[in-house]
Amino acid sequence: MERNNFFTRHDEDDIRVKGTRIGIETVLEDYLEGASPEEIAARYRSLSLEQVYASITYYLHNREMIDAYLERWRNHTDKAEHDHQSSDASRRLRNIKNMQATQAGV
Repeated sequence: MERNNFFTRHDEDDIRVKGTRIGIETVLEDYLEGASPEEIAARYRSLSLEQVYASITYYLHNREMIDAYLERWRNHTDKAEHDHQSSDASRRLRNIKNMQATQAGV
């Protein structure tokens, strides 16, 4: 399978299904969680069944490389989620401190 026919690689950690904004990780996460190719194609209407099968086939032929890609992607999303939660927690703490200072007349 020629990767260039089905995928656009923006950089090492950004492989997208050609002609869409959907990353290969989206298709593969669903597949690895047990969704059928038909379910995945129905879930993401901008994907054809052929593109879903191509993503799965690419994964099966390049499992080690794509598993590493998926691990980096998961780590990135976990970190982004943690950073977002940390920012929200920091903001809430600042608001509480400001309210307490206002109430204390400081």
